[in-house]
Amino acid sequence: MRRIVLAAALLLVGLAPDAARAQEFDEYVNIPDGFKVNFPGTPTVTEITWNTQLNYKLPGKVYSANRGAERYSVTVVDYHPIDQMGVERAKSCPQGNANCRGNAGPALGEGYIRHDERGAIMFATSQMIQKAAKLSYLAWEWMDMVEGNILQLTNADESRTFAFIGMHERKLYIFSGTVPKGAPEPGLFQQSVGWVDKQGRGIRYQNIIYSNAYHGLGVYPVPPARLDGGPEGAAPAGAATGTTQGGNR
Repeated sequence: MRRIVLAAALLLVGLAPDAARAQEFDEYVNIPDGFKVNFPGTPTVTEITWNTQLNYKLPGKVYSANRGAERYSVTVVDYHPIDQMGVERAKSCPQGNANCRGNAGPALGEGYIRHDERGAIMFATSQMIQKAAKLSYLAWEWMDMVEGNILQLTNADESRTFAFIGMHERKLYIFSGTVPKGAPEPGLFQQSVGWVDKQGRGIRYQNIIYSNAYHGLGVYPVPPARLDGGPEGAAPAGAATGTTQGGNR
């Protein structure tokens, strides 16, 4: 069954009342936040504030669901508001302070916002590693041709966490599945990660890996993609098309 979220303000949704059904993995599609993944039941949604590497405070949501002792979550952080935050920070920057100067140029952005956004995947990766007892695996990877990092962690209680951290259309995504010691890897969750456009169509980029640092920030046009129910090579609905370094969308 495919669950599709249409309302952007859907918050604090309770888990399905039928406990047996809550244990099933169904495809969950969230159009406002642009992702799809297999969840065990309908996830609970919680609003958060995400502190970035340069201490910008951005809005985010955590989608979470449990299956017995297994825990699954998708954290989504919207980096669009950082544009205006950088402008405001640059206004109050002390003279000679290179960390937030307003004349840093488009490569860094006012208040170093481009520097912050380009490092978001690595920063989120470091945060997860610091909370774990042991890092078992870390590598660059992609999901449906969107780049990011994959991690395998062992926690203090000997449970294991498998995660993918990436960025798409200027949103940071942390897909995390945690299973008890000795349990199988959360494959149904890991292998189902994907992206959807503003019409809810699945996005699979063709021939070129999508990088938020280049395509999300408008340095290069968004790569052609195969869309569910659409023609091959089409542009996702709502995708950035600008080609200006560091330009806003």
